[in-house]
Order: sequence, then structure tokens, then C-alpha cells
Amino acid sequence: MTDSQGDTATVIRRLWPAEAMMLRDHLLRLDSESRRNRFGSSVSDAFVAHYVGRVFRSGTVVVGAFIAGELRAAAELYPLSEVLAHEAEAAFSVESGFQNAGLGTLLMERLLLVARNRGIRVLQMNCLAHNRRMQMVARKFAADLSFDTDQVVAQVTAPYATPLSLVEEAQAEARAVAGAFMQAQRNAAGRLLDLWMLPLPKAA
Repeated sequence: MTDSQGDTATVIRRLWPAEAMMLRDHLLRLDSESRRNRFGSSVSDAFVAHYVGRVFRSGTVVVGAFIAGELRAAAELYPLSEVLAHEAEAAFSVESGFQNAGLGTLLMERLLLVARNRGIRVLQMNCLAHNRRMQMVARKFAADLSFDTDQVVAQVTAPYATPLSLVEEAQAEARAVAGAFMQAQRNAAGRLLDLWMLPLPKAA
């Protein structure tokens, strides 16, 4: 899926294990409140680095929102069983400068598509009670919310997979990869132009 924020394209696509450092850098850029919302408490840079080192070893699917080629938001899908999982946990992170821009909704849409195509019927999200943004995203998808003292648990039911949903995911990924490639070309062209515009050194 590709959305647009002004003149800047937003590319939603899956991240692969070789791109783990992109996820690490994104999580390290989260401000203290956003990091606390993502992990449920304040965590150190060392914790984030260790966490990313094992994310892709557990069958987790990570989907990212890229703006101008940079990962600015991510959603993680953790199956609760290694074999034929029907339930999964979902976690979301959005950098502070890109919040309130619909990225959480875009990521949730893709995560539900990924979940249904893997036989996962129930997505569970745990968030802090003050994290209204995540609760609003969950409500958009008819989530059941249960409130505790300092925590909210949201459950979203995913539809069953169909041949059409499988094709939809494949096509969305193909479009996203094409968009990422085009963005990389634009970035490279911009860097070349910057070099070309540098002033020539003065003759001695």
C-alpha cells in the first residue's frame, strides 16, 4: 500500500531480517513517551538493541511505514504459537514527528491482512491506559477493549483468508517494493545533484 502525505509518498511494506538495523534505528529514535508506549515502560538503548537482535528469530512479521525512504513507524505481529497459530500479539511504534498522520491505521490494515492470510483470527494489543491514539486505532477496527488500572487490552478479529486476500497481500508488497526502489533512485539522484552543485575549488 502506498499513501501520500503532501508531496511525500508513504510506503507500507514488510521488513526482512536483513533490515533489522532499520527497525533498531527507528526504535532508538522514539522519544521517551513513544518508547514507553511501545514497550510498556521506560527502556534503555541497550535494551532496544538486544530486543531487535531477537525479533526476527521468533516468526514475527514486521511491517513498516517508510516516508522519503526512512522507516518512521512499525507494526509487529507475534504469533502466540509456533505451529498453526490462531492468535497473535501486535505492537506499534510511531516516531513523534509522524504521529497523528494515519500511519497507525495504515499499519493496522496491513497487519490484519498479514494475519488473516496466516490463519490468525485474533490480534491482541496491550497498551498503556493513557495511550489514546492506539485505542482510537483499535476502535476503528471494531476492537473489544478491556480496561485495567494502567493498561488496556484490545482484541481485533481478523476475517478468514481468501484467494483474493492472498493476491491482495502479494500485490501490495510488489507495489511497495517498486515504490521503495523508486524512492532509492530519487535519493541517489538527489545526492548526485548535490555533489554536482558543489562549488569548484579555487585555483591556487
